[in-house]
Amino acid sequence: MNNEEPSVLDYLKSLLTPWKGPAPRIPSAPQSPEPGAQKETQPESEQGETITTHEITPTVAVTRVIHFPWVSFSTFLLALLGQFLLEPRPNQTRTWETGVLFYLLAAGGLIWANIRNEWVTFTLPDAEKRHVPDTVRLVPFLVSIPLVLIAYWSFKGNLFTPFNLFFWILALFFLLRALWLGDPQAKPWGWLTKLSDSITHLKWNLRITRWTLVILAAAGLVIFFRVYQINQVPPEMVSDQAEKLLDVWDVLHGQPHIFFPRNTGREAIQMYLTAAIVKYIGTGLSFLSLKIGTILAGLLTLPFIYLLGKEVGNRRVGLLAMVFMGIAYWPNVISRVGLRFPLFPLFVAPTLYFLFRGLRTSNRNDFILAGLALGIGLHGYTPIRILPIIVVIAFGLYLVHRQSSGLRKLSIGWLAVVALVSGYVFIPLARYSQENPELFNYRTFTRLGSEERPLPGPAGQIFISNLWRAMTMFAWDDGEIWVHSVTHRPALDTISAALFYIGMFLLFIRYLRRRNWLDLFLVLSVPLLMMPSILSLAFPAENPALNRAGGAVVTVFIIVAIALDGFLNALENGMGSTWGPRAAWTSVIILVLLSAGQNYDLVFNQYFKAYQASSWNTSEMGQVIRDFAGLTGTSDSAWVVAYPYWVDTRLVGMNADVTTRDFAIWPDQFQSTLGETRPKLFLVNLEDQTAVQTLRELYPQGYIYRYPSRVGKDFLVYLVVAPGEAVPALLQPAP
Repeated sequence: MNNEEPSVLDYLKSLLTPWKGPAPRIPSAPQSPEPGAQKETQPESEQGETITTHEITPTVAVTRVIHFPWVSFSTFLLALLGQFLLEPRPNQTRTWETGVLFYLLAAGGLIWANIRNEWVTFTLPDAEKRHVPDTVRLVPFLVSIPLVLIAYWSFKGNLFTPFNLFFWILALFFLLRALWLGDPQAKPWGWLTKLSDSITHLKWNLRITRWTLVILAAAGLVIFFRVYQINQVPPEMVSDQAEKLLDVWDVLHGQPHIFFPRNTGREAIQMYLTAAIVKYIGTGLSFLSLKIGTILAGLLTLPFIYLLGKEVGNRRVGLLAMVFMGIAYWPNVISRVGLRFPLFPLFVAPTLYFLFRGLRTSNRNDFILAGLALGIGLHGYTPIRILPIIVVIAFGLYLVHRQSSGLRKLSIGWLAVVALVSGYVFIPLARYSQENPELFNYRTFTRLGSEERPLPGPAGQIFISNLWRAMTMFAWDDGEIWVHSVTHRPALDTISAALFYIGMFLLFIRYLRRRNWLDLFLVLSVPLLMMPSILSLAFPAENPALNRAGGAVVTVFIIVAIALDGFLNALENGMGSTWGPRAAWTSVIILVLLSAGQNYDLVFNQYFKAYQASSWNTSEMGQVIRDFAGLTGTSDSAWVVAYPYWVDTRLVGMNADVTTRDFAIWPDQFQSTLGETRPKLFLVNLEDQTAVQTLRELYPQGYIYRYPSRVGKDFLVYLVVAPGEAVPALLQPAP
């Protein structure tokens, strides 16, 4: 037998040849006996027999030597320095060579730290092997089938009705009744008895721990980042928000669509969520109503991030993931812009959480919940259509790894449960897609294929280029779409980006050593969840796009937290039970504050200014029309003179509280205003001298002045009143 310990060379060879088996374990250093412990000795007797005696060593004060984890610390510092060198700076040309060099040095340091068992992560638990019933309640299942067929038939016409909603919900109820595993010890309607008892004997038992206070502090921090300056950031609507408000107007006026066909088509969740906000909160058909809904979606994602981090790691991983995602500029911005973007991560997070928990605990109910989250999510934002494929890939990875041993047949059934439940929830959209396949798939196929324009090159080359740009966006360039990003800078702050790439490498190393399917899935999930952006083959300039890649924030920040948790483990293990935890939590506080400072600047300074510079000031124009209507009694005699590449004139109306009117008028239509006897108002682009000249000819008695915009985007106001009538003071030009 060969009892030699593995060398460092053996370890490195095993990492480079994973097909030969897992890497050898590096033995831990021998532990010194604790003070006061019993030490066994074996003296020989005179007859040569071995006699075991116990000698009690005296208790002495022992000072443990602190071994600072300098390899891990240096590795983290190298990665941070590399990322810092990749950050854009004013009036300087960015170069990537030096930053990448430091990242490569950090990768070498990470391997060294891992060999030393210094920067290591937690061990993933094995699946729980327990008796799992594979039966269903046959009668409810059979009842659900004709009900879902009736629902499918009745969803024709792209409208929700009381009839089809009744059969759809009833079909889903019976399906869940057939599949849900109850407690065999529970009495029928036992939950109702418990609820009644809790109401009858109401008492509170609150226990506040230090962890509770940490969670509350973290929640306060992320809520601040997500709701602070909600009205100001971002400041203006763009055309996409106009389309959404018109869809919401349809809902509020009796057109409950399943799929909203305006502007190449949209799924329904945001429209109904915003309609509820308009109706019950009273914020009107406004940008604020859109923002409240999407910010709420972003906040609701964070508890599932915590649970997901706890599931794949521990509660500290969950907390770190929630905090770093909560303050990060990327998910914050896509939540603030008032479009459907945060609905992607909102449903990715619970789907993966229940999926992972189900595969660990072998509990069918978790797969039912995963199916519900997936099915509802498909009604949210188009890029989430990649998620069913990712779920299948997750099951595939699970099946080919040892963790599924003894559970492979059951796991195929679990996948069927996810598919069946999500399919029932998807029924309304399935009906619409069968009736209108071109419109349902239009946005996907125009980006993936050549329906709108020919591919600008070979598909394979574009895909590889897009994949590279997407996977490097965390450290280098997040794209050119100013609506939801600070363009051409890293998608993550310096600390999160460094931790993300460290975490990816750590998971890869851990997979080579332990062959756990979940490690491989977490690594692969990032590009998979970014596929809606990567697959923009017809329009590669649209990749990376933080909105279409938004689902990836879920696992990106889980990976960030795993990396940081490993670094904190190195501090705790190396510096002892007293100083280790103090150093770890001090490091967390410092890193969170540094990350928060940079993300605050990105959202409330850089993004705000860039967005304001790129968007048109339709809110100011709407205010002028609103003031005019308040003085004259109507906005019907107000117009915005259309001009190429200027404002969306529908947005002017929405900011003037006139949702459905497009205020546009072209100069050749000015004659039609002559019959209007009330005061008239024309808003004109500064460069449109043709319109000004035409108005002077038609209305020589008109008053014209330049409106001083707060954001440097002045426009002309041409006011026409009856001869001898004074101009209202509110509409007079500023002195």
